[in-house]
Amino acid sequence: MTAMPTRRSSRMIQMARPVLASAATLALLGGCVSLGGKAPPQLLTLTSDAAPTAGSISSASVTEAIIVDVPTVERTLDQVRVPVQVSDSAIAYVEDAVWADKPARLFRGVLAETLAAKSGRLVLDQVETGSERGMMLSGQLQRFGYDEAARAVVVRYDAVIRKPGSPLRKQRFEASEPVATVDAVSVGSALNRAANTVAGEVAAWAVN
Repeated sequence: MTAMPTRRSSRMIQMARPVLASAATLALLGGCVSLGGKAPPQLLTLTSDAAPTAGSISSASVTEAIIVDVPTVERTLDQVRVPVQVSDSAIAYVEDAVWADKPARLFRGVLAETLAAKSGRLVLDQVETGSERGMMLSGQLQRFGYDEAARAVVVRYDAVIRKPGSPLRKQRFEASEPVATVDAVSVGSALNRAANTVAGEVAAWAVN
Protein backbone atom coordinates (compact mmCIF):
# COMPACT_ATOMS: atom_id res chain seq x y z
CA MET A 1 0.00 0.00 0.00
CA THR A 2 1.42 3.37 -1.04
CA ALA A 3 0.84 6.40 1.17
CA MET A 4 -0.46 9.47 -0.63
CA PRO A 5 1.36 12.75 0.21
CA THR A 6 -0.69 15.26 2.15
CA ARG A 7 -1.24 18.79 0.83
CA ARG A 8 1.23 20.18 3.41
CA SER A 9 3.98 17.71 2.48
CA SER A 10 3.48 18.52 -1.20
CA ARG A 11 4.04 22.21 -0.48
CA MET A 12 7.21 21.41 1.48
CA ILE A 13 8.55 19.32 -1.42
CA GLN A 14 7.84 22.13 -3.88
CA MET A 15 9.54 24.68 -1.61
CA ALA A 16 12.56 22.40 -1.18
CA ARG A 17 13.16 22.00 -4.91
CA PRO A 18 14.62 25.52 -5.50
CA VAL A 19 16.87 25.10 -2.47
CA LEU A 20 18.14 21.76 -3.77
CA ALA A 21 18.64 23.25 -7.23
CA SER A 22 20.61 26.16 -5.78
CA ALA A 23 22.80 23.77 -3.80
CA ALA A 24 23.45 21.71 -6.92
CA THR A 25 24.34 24.85 -8.88
CA LEU A 26 26.83 25.94 -6.21
CA ALA A 27 28.39 22.49 -6.23
CA LEU A 28 28.89 22.71 -10.00
CA LEU A 29 30.33 26.21 -9.73
CA GLY A 30 32.67 25.20 -6.94
CA GLY A 31 35.21 23.86 -9.43
CA CYS A 32 35.30 27.16 -11.34
CA VAL A 33 34.70 29.95 -8.82
CA SER A 34 36.36 30.49 -5.47
CA LEU A 35 33.70 31.59 -2.98
CA GLY A 36 35.58 33.57 -0.36
CA GLY A 37 39.00 32.05 -1.15
CA LYS A 38 42.02 34.06 -0.01
CA ALA A 39 43.81 35.81 -2.87
CA PRO A 40 47.64 35.67 -2.94
CA PRO A 41 49.35 38.87 -1.76
CA GLN A 42 51.02 39.25 -5.17
CA LEU A 43 51.41 37.52 -8.53
CA LEU A 44 54.78 36.42 -9.88
CA THR A 45 56.05 37.03 -13.39
CA LEU A 46 59.24 36.70 -15.45
CA THR A 47 61.20 39.55 -17.04
CA SER A 48 64.00 39.31 -19.57
CA ASP A 49 67.41 40.72 -18.66
CA ALA A 50 68.14 41.22 -22.36
CA ALA A 51 64.94 42.72 -23.71
CA PRO A 52 65.21 44.94 -26.81
CA THR A 53 65.46 48.65 -26.03
CA ALA A 54 62.37 50.80 -26.32
CA GLY A 55 61.79 52.01 -29.86
CA SER A 56 63.96 49.32 -31.49
CA ILE A 57 62.61 48.13 -34.85
CA SER A 58 63.13 44.80 -36.58
CA SER A 59 61.92 43.91 -40.05
CA ALA A 60 62.22 40.79 -42.17
CA SER A 61 60.14 38.44 -44.25
CA VAL A 62 58.26 35.74 -42.34
CA THR A 63 60.61 33.07 -43.65
CA GLU A 64 63.61 35.03 -42.29
CA ALA A 65 62.08 35.56 -38.85
CA ILE A 66 62.57 33.35 -35.79
CA ILE A 67 59.34 31.78 -34.58
CA VAL A 68 59.31 30.96 -30.87
CA ASP A 69 56.65 28.48 -29.82
CA VAL A 70 55.19 28.06 -26.32
CA PRO A 71 56.98 25.10 -24.69
CA THR A 72 55.04 21.97 -23.91
CA VAL A 73 54.83 20.96 -20.25
CA GLU A 74 53.69 18.13 -18.04
CA ARG A 75 50.61 18.50 -15.85
CA THR A 76 52.55 19.72 -12.81
CA LEU A 77 53.61 22.83 -14.75
CA ASP A 78 50.34 23.34 -16.62
CA GLN A 79 49.04 25.66 -13.90
CA VAL A 80 49.98 28.87 -12.08
CA ARG A 81 51.34 27.40 -8.83
CA VAL A 82 55.06 26.84 -8.15
CA PRO A 83 55.89 23.15 -7.61
CA VAL A 84 58.26 21.83 -4.95
CA GLN A 85 60.01 18.55 -5.81
CA VAL A 86 59.87 16.83 -2.41
CA SER A 87 61.02 13.43 -3.71
CA ASP A 88 61.05 11.43 -6.94
CA SER A 89 57.36 10.65 -6.45
CA ALA A 90 56.03 13.57 -4.39
CA ILE A 91 55.30 17.19 -5.24
CA ALA A 92 54.10 20.04 -3.03
CA TYR A 93 53.66 23.75 -3.78
CA VAL A 94 55.23 26.96 -2.49
CA GLU A 95 52.75 28.77 -0.27
CA ASP A 96 51.28 31.96 -1.81
CA ALA A 97 53.48 31.58 -4.92
CA VAL A 98 51.17 32.15 -7.89
CA TRP A 99 52.20 33.10 -11.44
CA ALA A 100 50.40 35.83 -13.35
CA ASP A 101 50.18 33.37 -16.27
CA LYS A 102 51.16 29.76 -16.86
CA PRO A 103 54.96 29.40 -16.64
CA ALA A 104 55.29 28.03 -20.18
CA ARG A 105 53.88 31.24 -21.66
CA LEU A 106 55.96 33.42 -19.33
CA PHE A 107 59.12 31.50 -20.24
CA ARG A 108 58.30 31.79 -23.93
CA GLY A 109 58.23 35.58 -23.50
CA VAL A 110 61.69 35.60 -21.91
CA LEU A 111 63.04 33.37 -24.70
CA ALA A 112 61.56 35.59 -27.42
CA GLU A 113 62.86 38.85 -25.93
CA THR A 114 66.31 37.38 -25.29
CA LEU A 115 66.53 36.03 -28.85
CA ALA A 116 65.43 39.35 -30.32
CA ALA A 117 67.99 41.30 -28.27
CA LYS A 118 70.93 38.96 -28.86
CA SER A 119 70.31 38.12 -32.53
CA GLY A 120 68.91 41.42 -33.79
CA ARG A 121 66.41 39.41 -35.82
CA LEU A 122 62.64 39.62 -35.99
CA VAL A 123 61.05 37.24 -33.48
CA LEU A 124 57.41 36.20 -33.86
CA ASP A 125 54.97 33.62 -32.57
CA GLN A 126 52.95 31.10 -34.56
CA VAL A 127 49.81 33.24 -34.54
CA GLU A 128 51.66 36.11 -36.23
CA THR A 129 53.24 33.94 -38.94
CA GLY A 130 50.20 31.95 -40.07
CA SER A 131 51.09 29.03 -42.33
CA GLU A 132 54.48 30.41 -43.42
CA ARG A 133 57.51 29.12 -41.57
CA GLY A 134 61.07 30.23 -41.06
CA MET A 135 63.43 29.17 -38.32
CA MET A 136 61.40 27.76 -35.42
CA LEU A 137 62.34 27.27 -31.77
CA SER A 138 60.18 24.88 -29.80
CA GLY A 139 60.72 22.43 -26.97
CA GLN A 140 59.59 21.14 -23.60
CA LEU A 141 59.89 22.86 -20.25
CA GLN A 142 60.83 19.90 -18.07
CA ARG A 143 61.50 21.57 -14.73
CA PHE A 144 60.43 24.96 -13.43
CA GLY A 145 60.21 24.96 -9.66
CA TYR A 146 61.96 24.40 -6.34
CA ASP A 147 63.95 21.25 -5.57
CA GLU A 148 63.90 20.52 -1.85
CA ALA A 149 66.89 18.15 -1.89
CA ALA A 150 69.09 20.65 -3.75
CA ARG A 151 67.67 23.66 -1.87
CA ALA A 152 67.55 25.47 -5.18
CA VAL A 153 65.20 26.27 -8.03
CA VAL A 154 65.74 24.37 -11.27
CA VAL A 155 64.84 25.39 -14.82
CA ARG A 156 65.29 22.67 -17.43
CA TYR A 157 64.36 23.19 -21.08
CA ASP A 158 64.76 20.75 -23.98
CA ALA A 159 65.10 23.01 -27.02
CA VAL A 160 64.46 22.01 -30.64
CA ILE A 161 65.50 24.11 -33.65
CA ARG A 162 63.92 23.62 -37.07
CA LYS A 163 65.45 25.43 -40.03
CA PRO A 164 64.24 25.04 -43.62
CA GLY A 165 66.62 22.74 -45.47
CA SER A 166 68.55 21.78 -42.31
CA PRO A 167 68.33 18.78 -39.97
CA LEU A 168 66.59 19.15 -36.61
CA ARG A 169 68.78 20.10 -33.65
CA LYS A 170 67.91 19.34 -30.05
CA GLN A 171 69.73 20.20 -26.84
CA ARG A 172 68.95 20.29 -23.11
CA PHE A 173 69.62 23.45 -21.11
CA GLU A 174 69.47 23.68 -17.34
CA ALA A 175 70.20 26.29 -14.69
CA SER A 176 69.75 26.33 -10.93
CA GLU A 177 69.79 29.07 -8.31
CA PRO A 178 70.14 28.49 -4.56
CA VAL A 179 67.31 29.66 -2.32
CA ALA A 180 67.95 30.40 1.37
CA THR A 181 64.33 31.05 2.36
CA VAL A 182 61.50 29.20 0.67
CA ASP A 183 58.84 31.83 0.14
CA ALA A 184 57.03 33.25 -2.88
CA VAL A 185 59.32 36.26 -3.39
CA SER A 186 62.62 34.39 -2.96
CA VAL A 187 61.61 31.45 -5.13
CA GLY A 188 60.09 33.70 -7.80
CA SER A 189 63.23 35.86 -8.02
CA ALA A 190 65.47 32.79 -8.23
CA LEU A 191 63.34 31.29 -10.99
CA ASN A 192 63.54 34.55 -12.93
CA ARG A 193 67.35 34.48 -12.75
CA ALA A 194 67.52 30.81 -13.76
CA ALA A 195 65.07 31.36 -16.63
CA ASN A 196 67.24 34.21 -17.96
CA THR A 197 70.36 32.06 -17.74
CA VAL A 198 68.70 29.31 -19.77
CA ALA A 199 67.26 31.80 -22.27
CA GLY A 200 70.69 33.35 -22.86
CA GLU A 201 72.28 29.95 -23.49
CA VAL A 202 69.45 28.91 -25.82
CA ALA A 203 69.74 32.17 -27.79
CA ALA A 204 73.49 31.74 -28.29
CA TRP A 205 72.96 28.13 -29.43
CA ALA A 206 69.99 28.84 -31.69
CA VAL A 207 71.59 31.53 -33.85
CA ASN A 208 74.82 29.58 -34.50
